[in-house]
Amino acid sequence: MSTVAFTVCFAVWTIFSIIGIRIQQELGLSDTQLGLLAGTPILTGSLSRVFLGIWTDQIGGRLMNVITMLLAAIATFLLSYATTFETMLLAGAGLGLAGGSFAVGVSYVSKWYAPGKQGTALGIFGAGNVGSAVTKLAAPFVMVAFGWQAVAQIWALVLAVTAVIFWFITQDDPELRARRAAGRKAETTSMQLEPLKSLQVWRFSLYYFFVFGAFVALALWLPHYLIGVYGLDVATAGVLAAVFSIPASLFRAYGGHLSDRYGARAVLYVTFGVSLICTLMLSYPHTDYVIHGINGPIAFSTQMGLVPFLVLIFILGFFMSLGKAAVYRHIPTYYPKNVGSVGGLVGMIGGLGGFILPIVFGAMNDLTNIWTSSFMLLFAIVAVSFVWMHVSIRIMERRAGAADLDALPELPEMLPLHEAGQAKKPREPDSHILTDWRPEDPTFWDARGRRIANRNLWISIVSLLLSFAVWMVWSMVVAKLPSIGFAYTTDQLLWLAALPGLSGATLRIFYSFMVPIFGGRLWTTLTTASLMLPAFGIGYAVQDPNTPYLIFLILALLCGLGGGNFASSMSNISFFFPKREKGNALALNGGLGNLGVSIMQFLVPLVITFSVFGALGGDSQTTNDGAQLFVQNAGFIWVPFIMAATLLAWFGMNDVADAKASFRDQAIIFGRRDTWLMCWLYTGTFGSFIGYSAAFPLLAATQFPQVNSLQFVFLGPLVGALARAGTGWIADRWGGGRVTFWTFILMMAAVLGVIYFITHKDASFAFWGYFACFMVLFLATGIGNSSTFQMIPNITSSVVASTMPGLSAEARRQQAERESAAMIGFTSAIAAYGAFFIPKAYGSSLDLTGSAMPALIGFLIFYVSCAALTWFAYTRRGALLHAIERGHSPLTQPA
Repeated sequence: MSTVAFTVCFAVWTIFSIIGIRIQQELGLSDTQLGLLAGTPILTGSLSRVFLGIWTDQIGGRLMNVITMLLAAIATFLLSYATTFETMLLAGAGLGLAGGSFAVGVSYVSKWYAPGKQGTALGIFGAGNVGSAVTKLAAPFVMVAFGWQAVAQIWALVLAVTAVIFWFITQDDPELRARRAAGRKAETTSMQLEPLKSLQVWRFSLYYFFVFGAFVALALWLPHYLIGVYGLDVATAGVLAAVFSIPASLFRAYGGHLSDRYGARAVLYVTFGVSLICTLMLSYPHTDYVIHGINGPIAFSTQMGLVPFLVLIFILGFFMSLGKAAVYRHIPTYYPKNVGSVGGLVGMIGGLGGFILPIVFGAMNDLTNIWTSSFMLLFAIVAVSFVWMHVSIRIMERRAGAADLDALPELPEMLPLHEAGQAKKPREPDSHILTDWRPEDPTFWDARGRRIANRNLWISIVSLLLSFAVWMVWSMVVAKLPSIGFAYTTDQLLWLAALPGLSGATLRIFYSFMVPIFGGRLWTTLTTASLMLPAFGIGYAVQDPNTPYLIFLILALLCGLGGGNFASSMSNISFFFPKREKGNALALNGGLGNLGVSIMQFLVPLVITFSVFGALGGDSQTTNDGAQLFVQNAGFIWVPFIMAATLLAWFGMNDVADAKASFRDQAIIFGRRDTWLMCWLYTGTFGSFIGYSAAFPLLAATQFPQVNSLQFVFLGPLVGALARAGTGWIADRWGGGRVTFWTFILMMAAVLGVIYFITHKDASFAFWGYFACFMVLFLATGIGNSSTFQMIPNITSSVVASTMPGLSAEARRQQAERESAAMIGFTSAIAAYGAFFIPKAYGSSLDLTGSAMPALIGFLIFYVSCAALTWFAYTRRGALLHAIERGHSPLTQPA
C-alpha cells in the first residue's frame, strides 16, 4: 500500500513535466522560468523530507502519510485556479509535499522488515517513482482533451482518495506500537539530527543527488528536450519520456535485491561506471566539421538520432534505478534508530537535485545555446561521485591495514561510524576477496580451490575472447572500406590494420602491472567495459564515407584497448592455479581468448549482410557492385556481449588477497635477464600469431586476388587458438622449453613453404599450398604460445630460489608468483608489437619491392634466432630448465 501511495504522490509531484509545457505557452515563460516552475515542487518536497522523516519516527508513518497526502491534494486542486506565474509557484510549493512523502515511506516501510530484506523492501517501495511515467503517459491526453486545469483537478482527487484508503487498510508499524505499549517517549528532534554531523552521510547524499536528483530532473526535462531537439509533439514526447522513467522506477526493486545479495558498493560501482559512459555519449552535441585537406575541404557532421538517444536514456535510467536502491540500502543498517532523519537528509539532497538541475538545464540552454549541455553537467556530477567514492574507500582500506580487512564494515568508508558506536552489525568477509588461497596444497585445491579457480578462468576467457574480437575486428573492417566508398590507398589501409597492434602492445606494458595494484576483479570489469568505446565508434564512423581518415586512425588506436587486456588477464589467472596446472590454465585462457579473432573473422562477414539491429543500427551502405552491406554491425554486434561480460566479471570473479603488490614490488623483473629473453621468444610465438592474424586477410587478397580468400581466413586464427588451448598439457608433461624449441623448427619449415608457394603463385595449386603452410604456421604459434608461458613460472621459481635464499619457503613462493605474473604480462606486451610490425613489414615490403619475399626472409631469420636462444639458455645440458623439465629438480614437485 505504501508503494501504491508513493506512486500516486510521485505522479502529482512531477505534474509540471507535462502541464508546464502548456503553461509556458499561455504565459510566455522563458526556459529558465519553466525550469523554476517545474522545480519548485521538487524544492519544497526535498526540503520537507528531513522534518517529515523526523515526525514520522515520532508519531508514526501511517498518520504522517495521510496528513502529507491530504495537504498535497489540496494544493494541487488549488493550482487549477492559479492564473499568474507567482500564484502557480505558490501552489507548486504546496503540492511539493507529495514528494516529501518519500521520507515518510522509507521510515515506515523499513520498520516492518529484517535487515537482510530491507534493501529489497525499500527497492519495491521506491519503485513508486514510476508515478512519473504515469503522468507522462496519461496527462498529455487529458490535457489535450480537457485542458491542463483538468489534469491538476483529477490528480488531486486521486491523491485524496488514496489517502483515505491508506488510513483504513494500513496499521501502525511494530516499533511505534511497542513504544506506545511500553510508555516510552520518542527521541527528540536534536537526537534525531545527531547523525547528520557525519561526513559519510553527506557523501551518500551526493550519490543520491545524481541517481535520484538527476532522474527527477530528466523526468521533468525530457519532454521539453525531445520537442526542442527532435521536433516531436507533446503527446509523443510524453510517451517517449516514459521510456526513461519506467525502467528508472520499476527496476529500483531489483536494485534492492542486488544490494542485499552482492552489496550496495558493488551496485554503485557498476551504476556510476555505466552512467559515465552514457552521459559522455549523450553530451556530444550535433557538430559540423570542416577539415582543410590537401585536395580541398573535408566536411562531415556528428549527430545522435532519436532511436540511439532513447536506447541510451533507457540504459541510464535502468542503472540509476539500481543506484537509488543501493544508496538507501545502508540507512536502516547503519542508522536503525535514525532512519527518518538520515533518510530524510539523503532524500532532501537528492530531491534538491531534482529542483536545481532543471533550472540549471534551462539556464545552460539560455547561456550556451547547446541542448546537450545538460548531459555535460550530469557527466561531471557522476565523475565526481565515482572518484570520491573510490578514493574514500581506498583510504579507509589503507587505514585499516591489510590484516584487518575482514573487520571492515560493509562499506569501508563507513568505518568511523562503526568506531563511534553508531552501527553494531558485524560485517561478513567480502566473498570476492580470497584471503586464504593455497593452490599448491592438494587438499585445499581439491576441496575448494579448483572450483573457484575454474570459475574465474571461464569468466576471464569470455572477457578475453571479446577483447581479441574487438582488437582484430579492424582487420575485417579495413578490408571492406574501399568497397563502400572510402578511397584509401593500400598503405593507408595497412596502417589502419597495423595501428590496433601498436596501441594494444603499448597498453599491455601498463596493463601488465595493474592486477596486483587494483585487483583482478575490478581491473577485468573496467577493461571489459572499455571495449564499448571502439565498438560504438566503428558502428557510427563507417556509415558516412565522408568520415575523415583521422577519425579512423583514432578508432584503430582505440581497438588496441582489446589487445591490452591480454596482459592483465593472463597475469590475473596465473595467481589462481598451482604450478603443476598453470601451463594448461594459461593455455586455455590465452587459447580460447585468441579464439575471439577467429570468431570475429567468421561472424563479421555474416552480420554485415543484413540489418541485425533494425532502425537502431542505421542504414545500409551500397558497395561498388551494387550490394547492400551493414558494415556498422562489425562494431555494434559486440556491444550486448560486452555489457553482459562486464557484469559477469564484476559479480562472478575474485581477488587473491596476497596477490597485492605495488609497481615497485613488481619492477624487479626488469633486472632479470630472463624477462628480456622471454620477451624475444614470446614475440616469436604470440607476436607471429597476432601479426599474421591481422595481416593474413589483406596479404592473401593481394597475393591471390583471383581467390575469394576472406571466406577462409578465419581458419588460421581458429587453428592457432585451438592449438594453444588444447596443447597446454603437452608443455606441462614434457616441459615448455623443449616444446618451444621444436615449435620454432616447425615455424621455420612453414615459412620456407610459404616462400615457395608465393614464388610459384601462378600455379593452380599455389593458393592451397600457401594456405596449408600458413595453417601449419598458425598451428605452431598456438603450441608455442602455451609452451613459452609454461616456462615462466619454473624460471621465476628457480631464479628467486637462487637470488633470494634468505626468504622463507612461503615468501619465496609468493615472490615467485608475483614475478611470474608480472613477467607473463610484460612479455605479452612486448610480443603484441608483432600485431603492428608484421602487417607493417608486409606493407613496406610490398611498397619497396612489390613482393612480400623480403619480409618472409626476415621472419625466417628471426625464428632461427629464437630456436638457438631457447636451446642455449634453457634446454641444453646445464641450462636453467634442463634439470627441471627432466624431473631432476624439486621445483617440479608441488610446494
